[in-house]
Amino acid sequence: MNKMFKARICPTNQKKWFSILFVLLMAGPFLQAAKGQSAITIGEVYNLALKNYPLIKQRDLIAKTKEYSVSNASKGYLPAFSVNGQATYQSAVTTFPFKVPGLSFPQYSRDQYKIFGELDQVIYDGGVIKTQKQTAEVNEVIQQQSLEVELYALYDRVNQLFFGALLINEQLKQNDLLKADVQNGIDKAKALVANGTAYRSSVDELSAQLLQTDQARIELVAAKKAYLNMLGLFINSPLDENTILEKPAEPAFTDAITRPELLSYDFQKKTFALQDKLLNAQLMPHFGFFAQGGYGRPGLNPLSNDFQWYYIGGLKLSWNLGSLYTLKNQRLLLDINRKNLDVQKETFLFNTGITQKQQTADIEKDIELVKKDDAIIALRESVKKAASAQLENGVLSAHDYINEVNAEDQARQNQILHRMQLLQAQYSYQNTTGNIKN
Repeated sequence: MNKMFKARICPTNQKKWFSILFVLLMAGPFLQAAKGQSAITIGEVYNLALKNYPLIKQRDLIAKTKEYSVSNASKGYLPAFSVNGQATYQSAVTTFPFKVPGLSFPQYSRDQYKIFGELDQVIYDGGVIKTQKQTAEVNEVIQQQSLEVELYALYDRVNQLFFGALLINEQLKQNDLLKADVQNGIDKAKALVANGTAYRSSVDELSAQLLQTDQARIELVAAKKAYLNMLGLFINSPLDENTILEKPAEPAFTDAITRPELLSYDFQKKTFALQDKLLNAQLMPHFGFFAQGGYGRPGLNPLSNDFQWYYIGGLKLSWNLGSLYTLKNQRLLLDINRKNLDVQKETFLFNTGITQKQQTADIEKDIELVKKDDAIIALRESVKKAASAQLENGVLSAHDYINEVNAEDQARQNQILHRMQLLQAQYSYQNTTGNIKN
C-alpha cells in the first residue's frame, strides 16, 4: 500500500496527475455548456419576439377582413331576391263614365293589396364591384404595412435588451480579469509583509479593492438577470445565467431605405386611383335582369277587380347622373389627398435621412474610439505590468498599484462599451433603413 502511495506521489506521476486535472478543469466549462447552456442568436430572438408579440395576431385578422370584404363584393354578382308588400286605400279609383249595352265594366275597390317577390341580376355595373374588390385587397396591404411599422419599434426594444445583456457579459469577463490583477497584488503584498518590507495596511487596501470588485460583479449579475428576464418575456421563453447570447456579426450596410412606410404610401396612392375609377363607374349606366311574381288586387288584368297571381320579367336600365354635380369636386379632393400623401412621404424620407446621417456619424465615431482603445489598453497594460513588478520589489505602494490596475480596467471597460455601442449602432441603422431582418 505504501509503495502504491509513493508511486502516486512521485514527481513523474505527480506531473501526470496535474496534467489530467488541468485538462478536466479546462474541459469543465465546455462540458457544462454542452449539458446546460443554450445559445441564441439575435435573428432567433427577432423571430421569437415576432411570434409571441400580441400585436402580431392582427396579421391574420387583417387577412380575414380582406377575404370577407372581397367575398362580400363578389356576391354583388349573385341574384338579389327581395319580398315586398303593401296595402293601400285610395281616394279615387278608375271609373268608366259611359255605358255600353250588353257590356258591364268592373268597379274597382278603393282598398288595394299587393305582395310580391323580385329577383334582380346584375349584368353590367360599370365596374363598381370589381373596383370594390381591388380596394379591399389594397386596404389589406396598407393595414399590414401599418402593422409592420409598429413592429419595427419591437426590433428596437429587442436590440436594447440583447445588446445590453451582451455588454454585461463582456463586463463580467473584464471583472474576472480585474479580480485576478487585484488578487495578484494581494499575493505579492502578503509576501512583502512576510518579509517585513511592507505594512499590513497594503494587504488590507488591496483586499478592500477585491471586495469592491466583488460588489461590482454582484451588480452586473443582477443587471444581466433583469435584461434576460425582460428579453425572455418578449420571446416567451425563460432565459437564465446559462443562456449564451451569441454575439452577432457586423451587418452588411446599405443606404437603401426599405421601410414599410414607403410601401404603405405607394398603396395609399393606389386607393386614390381606385376611388377615381369608382367615380367613373358610378356614372356608367347599369344593366340587369329582373323577374317579379306576386299576388294582389288588382292584378295585371286592368278589367278585373279580383285577387290574381301575376309575374313579370325583363331587362332593367338605370343611369344615375346625380353624381355629375359633385364629380369635379370629388376629383379635386382626391388630388389634394395625393399631394398630402406626397408631402407625408417626403417628410418621412427627410426625417429618415437625418436619422441616417446622425447614426452614420455615431458609427464613425465609435470606430475611431475602438481604434484608440487598442492603443490605450496596450499602454495601460504596460504601465500595470511595471507597477506589478515595482509592487513585488517593494518600491510601489498598494494604493498606487490599485490606481494603475483601475486605469487599465477602465481602458478595457471603455473598449467593451465602445465596441458594443458600435455594434448596436450598426443594427439600429439597419432598423432605421428597414433592413433589420436581413
